[in-house]
Amino acid sequence: MKKLLRRIKILLQRILTRFASNSQQPSPLIDSRPRSLETYIPSVSPRWESGLVLVCSQCTNEQSGSTASEDLENWLKSRLKFEGLWGDFRVVSTSCLGVCPRIGVTVVLVSNGSYGNSPCLIVNPQSDRELLYSYIKQNKD
Repeated sequence: MKKLLRRIKILLQRILTRFASNSQQPSPLIDSRPRSLETYIPSVSPRWESGLVLVCSQCTNEQSGSTASEDLENWLKSRLKFEGLWGDFRVVSTSCLGVCPRIGVTVVLVSNGSYGNSPCLIVNPQSDRELLYSYIKQNKD
């Protein structure tokens, strides 16, 4: 088994070496020169330039087995679509954000103007809906 693995490793090294010498641009696996991230990973401009609303899907599931976070997420989506703001904002369900409140759902609003200072809100999914929506709408560019 060790001999087989050694042979495979040697074969892969040969393939990578030949690939690098045959191509005009060296392989990123062999070329050790630093390059920018955009060289390897393309970037796009999202449609939701005003903000991204992250709703933790684990908060209420952990507390009572309810779907309050899902209901809040769906309500926000409907409201944004109804008022014509769905293209500017996007509401996304996310896994645990690490805040884990005893009561409520963790919501993070990421906007272009936040510069890494995105507010992390603990929201009552029923009584704070309108207040949360007003806060989101306030952050429109």
